[in-house]
Amino acid sequence: QTGTGKTAAFALPLLQKLLPLANSSTSPAKHPVRALILTPTRELAIQVEESVKAYAKHTQLRSLVVFGGVDIKTQTPHLKTGIEVLVATPGRLLDHIEQKTLQLNQVQFLVLDEADRMLDMGFMPDLRRILALLPKQRQNLMFSATFSNEIKKLADEFLTKPKLIEVARSNATNDNVTQKVYEVAQSDKEALLIQLLKAENASQVIIFTKTKITASRLSRSLVREGIAADAIHGDKTQQERIKALDAFKAGTVTALVATDVAARGLDISELPMVINYEIPSAPEDYVHRIGRTGRAGALGVAISFVSPEEDKYIVEIEKLIKRQIPKETVALEKPSTKARSSSHKESSYKTNAAQDASATKRMPPKKKSSDPWFDKPYEASTSKTNAKVAAKPILTNKAPVAALLGGLRPNKYFK
Repeated sequence: QTGTGKTAAFALPLLQKLLPLANSSTSPAKHPVRALILTPTRELAIQVEESVKAYAKHTQLRSLVVFGGVDIKTQTPHLKTGIEVLVATPGRLLDHIEQKTLQLNQVQFLVLDEADRMLDMGFMPDLRRILALLPKQRQNLMFSATFSNEIKKLADEFLTKPKLIEVARSNATNDNVTQKVYEVAQSDKEALLIQLLKAENASQVIIFTKTKITASRLSRSLVREGIAADAIHGDKTQQERIKALDAFKAGTVTALVATDVAARGLDISELPMVINYEIPSAPEDYVHRIGRTGRAGALGVAISFVSPEEDKYIVEIEKLIKRQIPKETVALEKPSTKARSSSHKESSYKTNAAQDASATKRMPPKKKSSDPWFDKPYEASTSKTNAKVAAKPILTNKAPVAALLGGLRPNKYFK
């Protein structure tokens, strides 16, 4: 289940086991990587390392996070000083291994956080390469809020006789989250979102979309309506993503429009509301999205905008979470931009049609032509004319002409 403290569940015992090996030596050899934590996204990696650093504040254990999207040279000096706990995304970890700035031959603990998302993002080849570099004698832990058949296969492949620990029923949503479905046409979603944000006077809300383009476009529309908004998705640089997330946590940005990159593991303190602007095609993603609110016992609201085309996705989601989501219909105070433009086109079309009709009525009657030749009906040509045409001699005897391919060119030597 989301918001149940999985990070603390593996970080605290891990640090406790490493405490006997903590030391104050300045030699990097005395601080090898003993615990490796892999996460699918950069934001989650940063958050996990911040938690580890906070838990280990009064110890001599060192931690570091490495991820892509930033210059690898800025991370290398920190690695060379030696660290016991390394939090990383798989791609950047392999980059450091290839550059020989990192060794994993003393790792005792491996943690795969949000393991199902790693499968979705295609990290399996990278995971196999990383596992081949680790000592065979180690402890493996896998964490995920959703537990699919693919995760079970992954556990059977990577773990040895694992023990399964479930905080709640598999794929369950948090009871502290009030879930609602608003049935609305796709063209009216933007107008409904603006109306809802202004009516609720929401201090913080995450709005989830399926695509990066929609996230960027929607955030710009909200800003034009006077709502402090920003977008976070894969096309933004890491610095832009960190800046948007920090502004949202600080409260300077009230609406954060995000793709599913922000749906995994991010912990926003007392986030009151989550809105699914577009319904995810994978039902497990719905569980992770609404899990950003109602965390650590707090109350939350999750609203989903469902168009008629997305009804099939809601059916799959209700099957997964084993509960019905109440459906509501909301009246729009003003039509969407698309609706206004279409009504404007329709009214202008009617106006033009009326003007054309009135112009037709006022048009004077057509005068008869004064030239009788133009008014006479069509007459077929006579046989005499055809005979004259047929009687024309056809020239068939032509003088033979010799020519090279490509045509003749004038030459003073040949005439």
